[in-house]
Amino acid sequence: MDLTNILAVSGKPDLNELISRTKTGAIVKNLVTGQKFPVFASSSISQLSEIRMFTTNDEKPLEEIFQNIYNLLEAKPTGFDPKKAESAELFDLLAKVLPDYDTERVHASDAKKLFAWYNVLLNAGKLTPTEEDAKEEKKEEAAEKPVAEKPAAKKAAPKKTAAPKNAAPKATTQAKAAPKRTTTAKKAI
Repeated sequence: MDLTNILAVSGKPDLNELISRTKTGAIVKNLVTGQKFPVFASSSISQLSEIRMFTTNDEKPLEEIFQNIYNLLEAKPTGFDPKKAESAELFDLLAKVLPDYDTERVHASDAKKLFAWYNVLLNAGKLTPTEEDAKEEKKEEAAEKPVAEKPAAKKAAPKKTAAPKNAAPKATTQAKAAPKRTTTAKKAI
């Protein structure tokens, strides 16, 4: 899942997807209504890929948390409306998804946003695993499985051949520095 083009704009209730950049801001598309509108540089804009949630040890990026929710709920939306849910219900689900969240710095409003954003992203189809995510999961699974040791095959080192004596020297990859320019002052008469 890639959240680099998903934006949270202050004053707008839903999430938006970046369509293009302009000189004075950006053109975004609302993920719920599909409506396109301009956002100016004076607005407070946050990329979801840069937002993190406090944990007792460090901070977790939203991508990881959304992936945990996606796996826990088996790619289904939450069974409740996050905006109207009780704090206890929100924190129970958050404890299952992110067991080490910081109870002092994560508020009910943060949990409401998290689960509301999850539902919006899920309905928009933005939480489906990408090919890169699938490759990473396969690598992690392969790393976890014990692998029988195979005897290492000896490879012969490639033989170097000498360059002919009349051959031109190899070109270097570094560009030559431009000659320094000097100015001469005219002498006063």
